[in-house]
Amino acid sequence: MKQQKLVRSKLAHTQYSKVSIAILSMGIAMLFFSCANKIEKIKEFSAGEKLASIEAENYEMIQSDSSIIRFKLTTPKFIHFDQAEPPFIEFPEGVAIQRYNEKMEQIASITSNYARYFEKDQRWEAQNDVVAVNPQGDTLKTEELIWEEEKGKIYSEQFVKIIRKDGVLTGIGLESDQNLSNWQIKKPRGPLYFEVEE
Repeated sequence: MKQQKLVRSKLAHTQYSKVSIAILSMGIAMLFFSCANKIEKIKEFSAGEKLASIEAENYEMIQSDSSIIRFKLTTPKFIHFDQAEPPFIEFPEGVAIQRYNEKMEQIASITSNYARYFEKDQRWEAQNDVVAVNPQGDTLKTEELIWEEEKGKIYSEQFVKIIRKDGVLTGIGLESDQNLSNWQIKKPRGPLYFEVEE
């Protein structure tokens, strides 16, 4: 009888030990999994932090030549991702660029609600309510505009509207020089002319 109780006691102890080990293993696994997830999140956060090296608000940059202002850039927010591949500058809240002549008169401008500048390629990507005005006073409206500085060209694959003194032209896609003086709509939809009161 004592021997039976002893065997039962040993079996109960063995089963208890196995259950305890199983619970402990599950706990360790859950803890490890939880920590692993937190570590991954920390790594992702750290990687993102490393990418953004400079961040500024209410940023203004002026480019001058022989003490004459040529361009002025203003933006509510500026983020420089110099560790990204390729490196770029982001303007998440939009950007405004003005061009001036020798008399300090504004002759052209471009605004958008979002933009990025890729330094290596010298390429601008303006998106969301892009409005550009050329020295002739023509106004271009589109949702995306690419400006390749080195090649001296501007283009878009989106719907474009060009408002001139003598009418409005619309279409899909645009190619132009960087002054927006010599432009061509890739797929024109026809002009909508109107008279301007003087």
